[in-house]
Amino acid sequence: MNNGIPEQAIKLLLAKIHIKLKEAEQIAKVAQACSEAGSTPEAIRVSMDLDQYIFDVGRLHDAVAVLGRLTADY
Repeated sequence: MNNGIPEQAIKLLLAKIHIKLKEAEQIAKVAQACSEAGSTPEAIRVSMDLDQYIFDVGRLHDAVAVLGRLTADY
């Protein structure tokens, strides 16, 4: 296997993870602000938007791990 291709894919996946985590951080900040302002129900509603980011980052990380193992095998 050409090691350059998996390494490029890993680099792109890690960049995407970084982007997703930064977006999730913004949502978490909004949820925290709602909570600190005394609007717990709104904080919970906003924080529920984190679910998809957490799922996506997990799958992206799974892909990085698989590519890493494949690269190590060759």
